[in-house]
Amino acid sequence: MRYSRYKFKFYLNASHAIYINGAMGEKHPHTWEITIYVLKEREEFIQFNIVEEKVNEWMSKYQDKFINQIPPFDTINPTLENCCDYFKENLQAILRSEGWILLSIEMSETPTRSYIVNLCGEEENLYRNSNSESMADNILKRILGN
Repeated sequence: MRYSRYKFKFYLNASHAIYINGAMGEKHPHTWEITIYVLKEREEFIQFNIVEEKVNEWMSKYQDKFINQIPPFDTINPTLENCCDYFKENLQAILRSEGWILLSIEMSETPTRSYIVNLCGEEENLYRNSNSESMADNILKRILGN
């Protein structure tokens, strides 16, 4: 099998307040930048709009909102790390249902502050530097738990 790797960027305008030492900090807005790196089996025509529509639809519940009031962030401190981890879990399932594999997600609350979750670790770097089809198959097996 042959695979192609893609990068998508999404923007989320939302505000939050972080709990520090048990006290809620000041509510403040961000334009969050969410970048995902995905893998897709090569096809003659890749419908990018499907990924964009599915991700934007899922993120719409947070758009222009105070995320502390929206589950799970009504009970989980909405730090950059917690938001990214939660988005990763949900986007991974959404993408998988459409035949895409999430390799990594990067979430930024400012241009200078990002949190990255790499789902492949060192093996993904081997894939990037290799033309081996079997390497890609091994990475997919690891990600999918096969």
